[in-house]
Amino acid sequence: MEATSKGEARRAKMLALIKANGRMSIQEITSALQCSEATARRDLDLLERSGPIIRTIGGAVYEGTPAQPATELPFADKRQSQLQEKERIAETAAGLVSEGDVICLTGGTTTFLIARALKARRNITVVTNAVNIACELADAEDVQVVVVGGVMRAKSYELIGPLAEIVADRINITKMFLGVDGVSETHGWTMHAEMEVRIAQILIRRSGEVFPVFDDSKLEKTALFTIMPLAEATGIITNRQPDGWLARACKEHGMAVHVSEQP
Repeated sequence: MEATSKGEARRAKMLALIKANGRMSIQEITSALQCSEATARRDLDLLERSGPIIRTIGGAVYEGTPAQPATELPFADKRQSQLQEKERIAETAAGLVSEGDVICLTGGTTTFLIARALKARRNITVVTNAVNIACELADAEDVQVVVVGGVMRAKSYELIGPLAEIVADRINITKMFLGVDGVSETHGWTMHAEMEVRIAQILIRRSGEVFPVFDDSKLEKTALFTIMPLAEATGIITNRQPDGWLARACKEHGMAVHVSEQP
């Protein structure tokens, strides 16, 4: 009980420091709290699971800082949000897949539903860094699944880290369906977790075509890290016809617009 209380007190102080500073490195945390790197990393993992912080490669950022207006939720909490819209987006994305394609699916609720829509396809390969997507496709007889290895991030089930990056940089991909946490005119396609962004950026470089997949709840939202500028997408797959700045950007940069059909 005493050890638990000491750990809780240390994590409370750690959270207060990160909140006050906006972001802190592992070295800054160990110096301030006089703890080991292993203890600091373990505490940061626990704090991230409870929601207040987002882990980065060298430390953590506080989720409530101005740079993070979009809030990250665990996969299970996001799964039912906009479900029908996401299912229609997934069917539209699956309609772009041809026999022989190598498809990349990053983590996310919409990309998970794309995987489900692809299960009956023949002679395709799906590359993913998301454990839940790989499991969803495990019984798809004619779909070859390539899993990018690494350390699993609990909130998204995505595999991250140096091992994942090494494997990702050796794969050739036909079409990539990119899950995003937000899209804005200023910051482009954005995501919450830095290490997930690093994997996504490598997979983007290895892809012939890249299609962000998103419902209209992601519009005008900015997560902490930019994956790529708005104009670098091959096209978009969404649930309603874009207007305003997004429509202008699609026209100006020649991005194809695929809108899921309404019932």
